[in-house]
Amino acid sequence: MTSLSQRMKRRAGAVVAAIGLTAALAACGGGQNSAGGGGGGNGGGGTTTVRIALPTSVTSFANADIVVADQLGYFKDAGLSVKVSNLKSGSSVATGVVGKQFEVGGASIEPVINAFAGGGNIKVIGGYTDRLEVEMVTPAEIKSPADLRGQPLGIQEVGAFREVMTRMVLESAGMTPKDVQYVSVNANAYTSALIQGQIKSAILHPEQAIQAQEKDASLHSIVNLYDVEPNYFYGVYFVSGDWLKNNPKAAQGFTEAITRAHREMYNDKDKVVPIIAKATQFDEKTIAAAYDVYMKQVQAFPVNEGLEQNRLEYTVKRMEEMGTLSQGANPDLNAFIDRGPITAAVEKLGRQPERAAAPAGGSSAPAGGSSAPAAGGTAPSPN
Repeated sequence: MTSLSQRMKRRAGAVVAAIGLTAALAACGGGQNSAGGGGGGNGGGGTTTVRIALPTSVTSFANADIVVADQLGYFKDAGLSVKVSNLKSGSSVATGVVGKQFEVGGASIEPVINAFAGGGNIKVIGGYTDRLEVEMVTPAEIKSPADLRGQPLGIQEVGAFREVMTRMVLESAGMTPKDVQYVSVNANAYTSALIQGQIKSAILHPEQAIQAQEKDASLHSIVNLYDVEPNYFYGVYFVSGDWLKNNPKAAQGFTEAITRAHREMYNDKDKVVPIIAKATQFDEKTIAAAYDVYMKQVQAFPVNEGLEQNRLEYTVKRMEEMGTLSQGANPDLNAFIDRGPITAAVEKLGRQPERAAAPAGGSSAPAGGSSAPAAGGTAPSPN
């Protein structure tokens, strides 16, 4: 099987394709500093405090747009003061937003759409890393998904992101969760549980995978989830419907801030890597290597509205096929998604060149076009 270091070297060849996107973003003014005009949700009408919940006990690169937006002053420009709480899983975040403990939640789409299908009054208003960038990493004796049968596999909670990704891998080998042993592990102990042999697989983000192999060179990747599911929609930011109705300017300000953060993350690696490293508690060398996966190879963060309808519809279909969608649920995506805030934000900030188009392959790719990234395409011209 392919080692993580070999995979990272191969990915470097795809980096060149993304340089056009970065240059175009810079040429169009994608990176604004916190002293810039920016402007925001409240239009000078005071500061709104927004409580944000994230789905891991320590902020990951995938959610680092929140930290970048805060550290570079984009929330302040938008009239917002944010208070971030790190929870144990996306399911916990969804529960907190439905219960109005938080104004904004960030989570993988699965627990959010199930909370909505169960009657939760929530609205998705944006995305973070909406494209899969994770891999299943295992010890050397696990050479393929078929070898996972009967093994203890690491998850957070059933229905949360890592469990859903694990289920995808099992499905590819004709198995279900009944064929393995699930071991629930807190996010901050997840990688160490793999290294210590407590679990035989882990769904890892790039920075986690790099660090894991540095500690144990025998660990390797058996599945790159993006290769398997290039059209699957990953991370969303969501709010309660009541809060959105009463705070439309704050919602727009939030989406402005994260959009500015996404653009600056593409534009200025040297500026954002130290910010992300401090927030994630990884060293800058590891984050710099992970950056090339997130921002160049996968192009994981949206630069405009994101929330592509065809990818959302596909994801609901896949959840139904895998049994991760609540039984009997038929969620109305038009009621689940509110594009008003992000549409207004992009109109105000100006549209940027979109990310590279989806590759033609992918074992589960639907027919037709999509906005998932290409590992080696070129960035399209500005709209």
